[in-house]
Amino acid sequence: MTHWIYKKYPHLFKKVKGIVEESITGIHRLHQLSKAGKLCVPAINVNDSVTKQKFDNLYCCRESILDSLKKTTDIMFGGKQVAICGYGEVGKGCSAALKAMGSVVYVTEIDPICALQACMDGFRLAKLGDVVRHVDMVITCTGNKNVVVREHMDLMKNGCVVCNMGRSNTEIDVNSLQTPELVWQHVRAQVDHIIWPDGKRIVLLAEGRVLNLSSSTVPIYVLSITATTQALALIELFNAPEGRYKQDVYLLPKKLGFGKQCKE
Repeated sequence: MTHWIYKKYPHLFKKVKGIVEESITGIHRLHQLSKAGKLCVPAINVNDSVTKQKFDNLYCCRESILDSLKKTTDIMFGGKQVAICGYGEVGKGCSAALKAMGSVVYVTEIDPICALQACMDGFRLAKLGDVVRHVDMVITCTGNKNVVVREHMDLMKNGCVVCNMGRSNTEIDVNSLQTPELVWQHVRAQVDHIIWPDGKRIVLLAEGRVLNLSSSTVPIYVLSITATTQALALIELFNAPEGRYKQDVYLLPKKLGFGKQCKE
């Protein structure tokens, strides 16, 4: 919306005291405008606030990944080998949930600190190419693009479940599966079988979109926290004395994002 107003009705920003943004794409655009010197008003990034990162990304995903997989595949988790791509807050939540259910969890991670955290949490670190042949599930949680590509999917075993818990629909290269030699079989809502010429099939969930948004629910407790965080950011921008915030992107102060909600 901010991008649209900036392009179509820039004069409206004369009446705007600030912007509150939660989406990752929106935050990236705000940083681009800021670097170019084109951001007209202060903006607060609530996506990286403590409450959003912990409750929505970590705790919510820890519960919703299991609910989503059960609803779409009715799979049994015990003994399954799972590759989790990315060990940020979402990856941490998914890994913890599946480990608790008895799955053997491999973690792929390029950030050395996150990789160390995965190791210290008892997970097996691996490269996706080294484990993709024998895992039963591949779950992307990176926020990046083309994490799982056609070369990986060609190596997957029959019945491997592939899904995305990360950003948008960019993590799994679904477009590479739209080729004449592969057959798509729509099984039910959010579940497609992709069949190779030799009869092998993988189970693609939600066509690569964010799985828990497509196949599960977000607890009202989490929604109330994120909505409250946005409201606090709006109040902060509205009441801030002139000069406190310049035309830049700010993080919500930790004591504002967490302390006030604890008191309430």
